[in-house]
Amino acid sequence: MDIRIVTQENLKEVVPLFNAYREFYGQPSDLAGAEQFLTERFTNRESIIFLASIHEQPVGFVQLYPSFSSVAMKKAFILNDLFVTAQARQQGVAKSLIERCYVYCEEQNARYITLETAVDNKNAQRLYEQMEMQVDTTVLHYSKYW
Repeated sequence: MDIRIVTQENLKEVVPLFNAYREFYGQPSDLAGAEQFLTERFTNRESIIFLASIHEQPVGFVQLYPSFSSVAMKKAFILNDLFVTAQARQQGVAKSLIERCYVYCEEQNARYITLETAVDNKNAQRLYEQMEMQVDTTVLHYSKYW
């Protein structure tokens, strides 16, 4: 398995994976929109994407969004998107992608990496707990949606 940071040269390899990720969450297929969204994030340096490939075939990606911890005066990262194709699941792809995120965050001297997942996504929860992530019971998260 090969995991590399996405660059302008390989950004298009992530587009079908990102589209499939969105479809997984009930959104209609929109390859053009997916490409535009990812291109904007990349061009504006608003995200970091890692791409996993097996035998040169893209099989998964993870997208980090930078944030900050004002109290610690350090960078922080939101692990917002993680996706592995059905045929590549149970092969350690997601674990390897998360490990690569950990390395990146440590290299950036980040305070933390955080994510959210659905309460019924038990497979993801098991993986995150295996990766030494913890449920934060000390804070509440509030959201307003449009």
